[in-house]
Amino acid sequence: MPSSSSAAARTGTGTDRTRPSAKPAPTTSRLFLPLIALCTAVTAANIYVAVPLLPLIAHDFGSTPSAVAWLASVAQFGYAAGLLFFAPLGAGVNRRRLVAVLSLVAAAALVAGAATAGTGALAGAVLVASAATVVPQLLVPLVAERAPAERRGRHVAAVIAGLFTGVVAARVLGGLVGQAFGWRVVFVGAAVLTAALGLATAYILPAERRQRQGPLFAGLAALPGVVRHSPDLWRACVRQAGMYGAWSALWTSLALLLTEDGGYGMTTAAAGLFGLFGLAASVVAPLAGGLVDRFGAAKVVRSAYLLAAVSVPLFWLGGRTMAALCAAAVLVHAALVASHVANQTLALTTTSAPATANTAYVVAGFAGGALASALAGPAFSHWGWGGVCAVAAAWLVLGWTATAVRKR
Repeated sequence: MPSSSSAAARTGTGTDRTRPSAKPAPTTSRLFLPLIALCTAVTAANIYVAVPLLPLIAHDFGSTPSAVAWLASVAQFGYAAGLLFFAPLGAGVNRRRLVAVLSLVAAAALVAGAATAGTGALAGAVLVASAATVVPQLLVPLVAERAPAERRGRHVAAVIAGLFTGVVAARVLGGLVGQAFGWRVVFVGAAVLTAALGLATAYILPAERRQRQGPLFAGLAALPGVVRHSPDLWRACVRQAGMYGAWSALWTSLALLLTEDGGYGMTTAAAGLFGLFGLAASVVAPLAGGLVDRFGAAKVVRSAYLLAAVSVPLFWLGGRTMAALCAAAVLVHAALVASHVANQTLALTTTSAPATANTAYVVAGFAGGALASALAGPAFSHWGWGGVCAVAAAWLVLGWTATAVRKR
């Protein structure tokens, strides 16, 4: 795999043509990357907002946490669907308007979720909110376009650090606020933040005159061809699907291990604090960006898979030993974010259609994560924590072995 800096020279306009009418004013230029990273954190949190609240939701609806664990998969499937239909629009419509509309739709769906009286209606609201929460993937290609070639990996890493900070915040703050005020308050708070930051981000985006080529959903139709003609993109998609699936199976099931009587028997708030170990991702992201720029994506992804492979047996031991669980949480987040920075930088720079390639990459990752989460819930019910670890291990093996033979 080529490094992000060398591959960047090949990034053309292709089907993703954009002509900025003007650069942002100096003030908004300074706010550009930090605000996009913050908006990414808040919107990414929406995908996982229900995960630490599963015990509270189950209690409210008279069920058990393992019986409502499928809500985590609904959110990931919704996000993947939103990526398929909305992210390709970033190549042909005004991104300022699209970011504003999607932020308001996600906020409205979260408010509707807070008012539901059953898991079916809640699942529908989570599905819509997650489908509209594709704002980060509209912004990452823009960040990559505007960054200097020699710093592209670092700039992409800054946005990804925001994404994983949002994942951590969803678990930690969601657990604490949910324990104190109820899960519905968490949904309303997420809605307010989503609307406010989404509109603020739309305001600072550069004005653009989009030159759309062909039909509105041409980017969606082009996805198979773009992946088929780029072996590097194909490998990035499959390997991240394996990595994200392993992480998702473990992380979305962790609340069950920590809160149920057969596990550690923690409160929702205490279990949420365990998410602080996910801060390792935010720390590793800038470092991974520098390593990608220096050594190339292939070496970073290989190292990330080794870290993840070590974390799985530690997670299994963590079913009985808290120290092993803590160490595993740090390792798996470091592995996930390093792999993500490397693979996404590659996806953005390996074809002449970066927005379309990025859509293919992120859809593949979240589809892998959603499928693993869907299997992890039943695995926990039938075989306990060991079953969840087996699902994670299987996803890592599939993600690596499926791409071990270079495509011609």
